[in-house]
Amino acid sequence: MDPELATRLTDLIEKVGLLRRDMQHRGDLEKYEARVARIDQKFSALVERISQTDPDLAKSLRTAWTLPARSLAFRNAEHRKKE
Repeated sequence: MDPELATRLTDLIEKVGLLRRDMQHRGDLEKYEARVARIDQKFSALVERISQTDPDLAKSLRTAWTLPARSLAFRNAEHRKKE
């Protein structure tokens, strides 16, 4: 996959993961449980497909979804190393 596209996809998944986490912390996730479950299902299918050609990207996307703050912190640290 094009590196820029992979970065943008990871950014998007992190943002959705952060939103899901915030909803969970506020107690709002239960109201949207079915919708989040469908998003999770579609995301899992996407990552499964990506893992066939790019296992590292698939791993990054899974981390961005399940642990978005850690993913973001790791990417920020990588960005700082490049400067």
